[in-house]
Amino acid sequence: MILPIEPTCFVQEAKKYPVIDVRSPGEFNQGHIPGAFNLPLFTDAERAVVGTLYVKSGREYAVLKGLDYALPKTGWYIDSLQTFSSTQKILLHCWRGGLRSLLMAEVFSKAGYEVALLSGGYKDYRRFIREDLSRPGKIIVLGGFTGTGKTALLKSIASKGEQVVDLEGLACHKGSVFGALGQPAQPTNEQFENNLYSRWSDLDFSKMIWVEDESRMIGKVTLPDPIVEHISSSPLIRVDLDASIRIKRLVMEYAGYDKELLSDAIIRIGERLGGTRTREAITAIENSRFDEVATIALSYYDKAYLFSTVRRKNKTVHDFLISGEDIETDAAHLIEFSYKYIQHGTDLPRL
Repeated sequence: MILPIEPTCFVQEAKKYPVIDVRSPGEFNQGHIPGAFNLPLFTDAERAVVGTLYVKSGREYAVLKGLDYALPKTGWYIDSLQTFSSTQKILLHCWRGGLRSLLMAEVFSKAGYEVALLSGGYKDYRRFIREDLSRPGKIIVLGGFTGTGKTALLKSIASKGEQVVDLEGLACHKGSVFGALGQPAQPTNEQFENNLYSRWSDLDFSKMIWVEDESRMIGKVTLPDPIVEHISSSPLIRVDLDASIRIKRLVMEYAGYDKELLSDAIIRIGERLGGTRTREAITAIENSRFDEVATIALSYYDKAYLFSTVRRKNKTVHDFLISGEDIETDAAHLIEFSYKYIQHGTDLPRL
C-alpha cells in the first residue's frame, strides 16, 4: 500500500518509522533528513547519465534508461531495505516526489511494505522546515562577552530540565575565529539547517526555549533567517564575568592547541586588530604568553559583541553578574530569574 503524506505529518511519523531516501549518494551527502537511510535508486554516475539524456533526448528516453539501471537491482533494493527497517511501514522520498520515489514505492509495496510517500519530496520538506522555524516561541537569548562560559551555562541549564537549542554544537563550531579548534568538520549548510530543525521540532513551544546569542555566521555555516530573527527579536540576558576569569578560561581552553593554528586564527582577524596588535599576539603565541594573547583577542571580541548588541531589534538587554566559580549555581540563578519574567508576563526586572 502506498499513501501520500504531507511534510507536517511526515516529520512526526519520522520519529517512529524509518525514513528511506532514494536520491543518489551525492544528493544525500549534501543534505538529508536526520536519521534517514540512503537507498539510492541510481548511483551518482547513473543519475548524471539519466539527467543528460533527459535534457538532450527528452523524458521518454530518460525514463527508459532509468528503468534499464533500476530493474536489475530490484532484489538488492529489497534486501537492503531489510537491513534498515524492522517494521513493515516505511517513509520514503526522492527530490520532488517524482518517478524515483514512485518506482521504489511500487517495489517495496509489492514486497509487502506499507509505504508513506512524502508529497513534494525532499524539496517540499526543505520549504516546510524553513517556514516552521518561524514559529513563535518564548525565546530567551543568553549572551555575554567571549570567555564568560555561555556554552557551559547552557549545558547546565539543559541538565536541569530546560529546553536548550545548542546552535554551536549543531554547527560543530564555537563561534569565534578559534571556534573550529578541537571540533569535528562542520556539516554542510543544508545539513546544519536539517539538524537544527530536527531539534526544533522536538520543542514544547508552551515552555521557555534557551539559545545562545549568535551572529548570522557560525564558522562556515549560516543561521536560517527565522532563527536570526528569533535571536534579534527576543530578550537578551547578558552574563557578565570578571575579565581575569575570562582570560584564564580562554587560556585553559585554547593554549594546548598547535601554535601555528593559533597564529593562523589571529591572522584571520589581523585587519581588525591592526598590524601592531597582530604582531604582538603572534609573538606572544611563539613565546607561550597565552594570557597576553587572550587579552589582545578580547580587545577585538568585546568591541564586536557590543556592536552586535546595539543592532538588536529587541532592545531589552539585562546584565546578569555570575560568579564564574560554580556553573551549577549560576545556571540555577539564571533559570529562576528567567522564570520570574515568563510567569509575570512582563519585562525582566533590571538588576
